[in-house]
Amino acid sequence: MKIFVAKLAFKTTAEDLRAYYEQFGEVTSCKVIMDHETGRSKCYGFVEMPNDDEAYRAVVETDDMEFQGNVLQVRKSRPQTEKSLPSKPMKQDMHSARPHFTRHPNENA
Repeated sequence: MKIFVAKLAFKTTAEDLRAYYEQFGEVTSCKVIMDHETGRSKCYGFVEMPNDDEAYRAVVETDDMEFQGNVLQVRKSRPQTEKSLPSKPMKQDMHSARPHFTRHPNENA
């Protein structure tokens, strides 16, 4: 089961998260999501546990609990759908991003 963990402290690493969740059972992967531009944590991550019973227990027992100074929000992760995938915004030049106003041909200047 993949677990979504939100409200992590900026200092929380994947190793910290793994150590915390290993008290509930085997952890197969652990990731803290980082901002590509700043290199800082986005304060959420994912933990994968192969045993669903242990994972469910981990979700129940860590949701709304304090970890490294922050109160976590923990849920079973939802599958990523095509709609939820991030898309790159289209680049616009300065002129196309502004509203375009024209005068009506019969309008006096």
